[in-house]
Amino acid sequence: QLQPVESGGGLVQPGGSLRLSCTASEVTLDIYSIGWFRQASGKEREGIASISTRPKTAYSDSVKGRFTVSRDNVKNTIYLQMDSLETEDTGVYYCAVKPEWFPSLTQNAYRYWGQGTQVTVSS
Repeated sequence: QLQPVESGGGLVQPGGSLRLSCTASEVTLDIYSIGWFRQASGKEREGIASISTRPKTAYSDSVKGRFTVSRDNVKNTIYLQMDSLETEDTGVYYCAVKPEWFPSLTQNAYRYWGQGTQVTVSS
């Protein structure tokens, strides 16, 4: 069973940076596309970034220019570099895995989900 695991969340001040990681044990992720999603308290979960196997990337308008998704297939890890963080970026961040080769910000496209990691942006 493919179970992605997120790490790297925490508390950061506005304007700061965090890097989230997504990996999976016993499964090689280089044949999958990965999506990053987040859910703020009281809001629906939204897709914010995705990277395909080629790799091609996609970003939501809310994070474009501030967040960067990348993958290191040697380390079997996908990263979400988050810069210029804002209080509105606070939420639980999830990585998700899908078998198709193209990126997507649509939740229904993803088959496997991690448990999430909390990101809090506050002064």
